[in-house]
Amino acid sequence: MPRHKKWLIAGGIVLLILAILTGLFFWYVSDYYPADETALEVMSQDSGITVQDNLTILSPTYPTDTAIIFYPGAKVEAEAYLPLLDQIRQTGVTCILVHMPFNMAIFDANAAEVVIAQFPEVQHWYMAGHSMGGAMASKYASDHPDQVEGLILMGAYIYGDYPDEKTLTIYGSLNQSVEDHIDYTENIVEIEGGNHAQFGNYGPQKGDPPATISAQEQQAQTVAAIKAFLWPADAEN
Repeated sequence: MPRHKKWLIAGGIVLLILAILTGLFFWYVSDYYPADETALEVMSQDSGITVQDNLTILSPTYPTDTAIIFYPGAKVEAEAYLPLLDQIRQTGVTCILVHMPFNMAIFDANAAEVVIAQFPEVQHWYMAGHSMGGAMASKYASDHPDQVEGLILMGAYIYGDYPDEKTLTIYGSLNQSVEDHIDYTENIVEIEGGNHAQFGNYGPQKGDPPATISAQEQQAQTVAAIKAFLWPADAEN
């Protein structure tokens, strides 16, 4: 067989493999967890929420110089976290929800760098995230310790070398896989009866045990823990 025909055949095989891999990738990322009606209602009812490019910004009713950048969990529609973030912003902190490419924070772990540059009025930055989003938020905080004053993890554990004393780790008691990886002792909150998925509003997650408390209760305890972490002096009073 002539050499050029061999090259054509080899090139065709490579293109076919690439097409198959591309198809598998898009099939994988298209199968995600959509936000439920409760989450979508938050967006439609409140005037303190704005959308700017790939960000949803939840602002408190009064000026604040403190903000949380939130990375969603893998294959979860970002809007699923609106009920939780809506409650957090009511404690007096701006919440900036990042919509990730293909709903996967791993594809833009450094998104916070662009966010921080857009809001020069914010003096105190915290990274936060759920599941893989927590891991990528942790990675960013570890890589940029001078920019980030604290890290808030939900259904996740520290990924990198960010100080555990500046990290709040929250997980459900039914989320054993997270508990097994926590090898530090500072600022850990276990929510009894909580599971992995109920930090967001997107329904049951594959492999996640059903929670014995409601999503509302799990999120309320999460907000209380975050408020105490951000403003410990207020919690003591």
